[in-house]
Amino acid sequence: MYTLGVDIGGTFTDFVLYSDKKGTVVLIKVQSTPIDQAKGVIDGIEELGCPLDEVKRIVHGTTVGTNAVIERKGAKIGLITTRGFKDLIEIGRTQRLVPNSMFRPKFIRPKPLVPRHLRFEVGERTHARGKVVKKIDQKQLDRVIESMEGEGLESIAVCFLHSYCNQENERFVGNYLREKLPLIPVSLSSEVVPEYREFERFSSATVNAYLTPVMMKYLDCLESDFEQNGYGKGLFVMNSSGGMLTSEVAQSFPIRTILSGPSGGVNGAIYFARQAEFSNIITYDMGGTSTDVCLVKNLVPAVSSEHRISGVPIKTLQMEINTVGAGGGSIAWVNKDGRLRLGPKSAGSDPGPASYAKGNTRPTITDANLFLGRLGSRSLLGGSLTLFPELAKESLQRLSEELNGLELHKLAEGILQIGITKMALSIKEISVERGHDPRNYVLVPYGGAGPMHAALIAEELGISTILVPRFPGNLSALGLIVSDIRHDDVVPLLIVLQELKNNEIEDKFHEMKEKAARVLVVEGFGSEKILFQRSLDLRYRGQAFELNIPVQEGNSLDEIMEKFHKRFQERYGHSHPEQKVELVNLRLSSFGVIDKPFLKPLELKRASFQYEKKDERKVFFQGAFWDTPIFERDFLPCGEILNGPIIIEESGATTVVPPDWMVRIDSYGNLILNRGS
Repeated sequence: MYTLGVDIGGTFTDFVLYSDKKGTVVLIKVQSTPIDQAKGVIDGIEELGCPLDEVKRIVHGTTVGTNAVIERKGAKIGLITTRGFKDLIEIGRTQRLVPNSMFRPKFIRPKPLVPRHLRFEVGERTHARGKVVKKIDQKQLDRVIESMEGEGLESIAVCFLHSYCNQENERFVGNYLREKLPLIPVSLSSEVVPEYREFERFSSATVNAYLTPVMMKYLDCLESDFEQNGYGKGLFVMNSSGGMLTSEVAQSFPIRTILSGPSGGVNGAIYFARQAEFSNIITYDMGGTSTDVCLVKNLVPAVSSEHRISGVPIKTLQMEINTVGAGGGSIAWVNKDGRLRLGPKSAGSDPGPASYAKGNTRPTITDANLFLGRLGSRSLLGGSLTLFPELAKESLQRLSEELNGLELHKLAEGILQIGITKMALSIKEISVERGHDPRNYVLVPYGGAGPMHAALIAEELGISTILVPRFPGNLSALGLIVSDIRHDDVVPLLIVLQELKNNEIEDKFHEMKEKAARVLVVEGFGSEKILFQRSLDLRYRGQAFELNIPVQEGNSLDEIMEKFHKRFQERYGHSHPEQKVELVNLRLSSFGVIDKPFLKPLELKRASFQYEKKDERKVFFQGAFWDTPIFERDFLPCGEILNGPIIIEESGATTVVPPDWMVRIDSYGNLILNRGS
């Protein structure tokens, strides 16, 4: 039997097929089909040539939800809310909520996902402590439904005040809508985000409603195609917090898939970091369109429930993945001041970089690397995609004319340096700005362009060790098939920690565990395959935002407070042990543990295996050309140590080892790069 991972990126779609019987991995990349992502998936599976009736599990990382919000191509939705609160999603916190918008005089705030005429109010009220003060008037609700029926709505969000502490009114409306309008999906804010902060909860519920019809149509189409080809075991979708969801859950809560693909890559990086015995890593996924970075401490990625996408708040648990618009397809251009700029516009996969010969004439990061010799003309997609160096040079010449004839090699290096600076700043945001020194971490690059730029990124950050895992070009897809089923539950409490009764936290977690275990048993997991992780959202009393603190069963209140003070000190540079600590939420992550692919250590072939360089070419480093040997990664023996400059090519990725760096091949075939003294 086989396990298949499919990850859709902005430029390429990656496939990883693992054979349980042989312990082998087959990898392919195909160009993404943004207009119809399902077509790219089906085309890739056909190219793999694996009968779907022999596949036991398909795990999918998708950008359908992300793209629908960014491009505003979701469903037409209506909103039912408490009387007097229909404008809450528009007023918000009176902030712009869009990065880099503060100093843009022509800034126009993005419109809410629900226009005002589709927001309906009902007279209901729940007290902040959970008491229902006013129940739903069914006749009034009927009038709202009558008004909705003529609007052609595809989905409905229900968001009531304080429903996080008592769902009674929302559930009544949800059940009534499902009875009266059975073909229209309903999203209840108390189910999507059962937490306080009305604006973020309302916003998240409307996003979920906005995406539900889109995700249902996409996954239904995909599963139908799979069934026609012999696979009927159910599709799994990657969760933004790092686990798998069943297709049914993903269709009901598509908001949980916003970071579907990037979180799979982080899981893949953790898998190989554990093999190489590294516990603290910074993942660095550079594809054709963007770069995603994440900090992982003690093999546990940082998670957060405070996120925004295109200015829309999303309060669901997600890995803290920082994204910057710098990828292989990022376009270089000159602004009105005559200065060189890079991105955020990308050539994507169509038309792609200038060297793709598909109509784009503007230089990209890929073109700069090709011109400098760091990328071979047949390095992409395992050699199936030919690049044209002369087109890359022509695109740089055109840009050079706008820069008073800047020498082309300096221009190409300048393009790369701008990209490196952008990506390094992105890593500093998740490390230095949050109390972590990147010099104490190992950089793990992947994606088609990650290993090519990793050494330059490391130099910028003072990082001395780089782990380039096996299969870096397809690591996000491989990360999908090593991920467990995951459910994240939250219970709001809002109480001073010192005022809790004995065992009150333990009793709450026990209730949450029993509920989560029942769900996982239904999904086919025995007790020996179920694990739990606990955490608490804590803050000093009077503060507006909290920190998530992992805790263990049996931790005393004193131990919990000590952990919070320590984490606060790391994050903000100071702490206040004399102040009272407030508990905001209890969080429980429950895992259904799957059997992981086992990638065996490779044979040490250093003494007996003869290998030769694949090629040699002049590559531009540090302002000069260097005679640089080119090696095929699959033929490098374990245990070998090589000094830069060298270039290591493989299907889907190219690793550049600059001068002053060395590389060692470990027993699993991972590349370990170290900066020379």
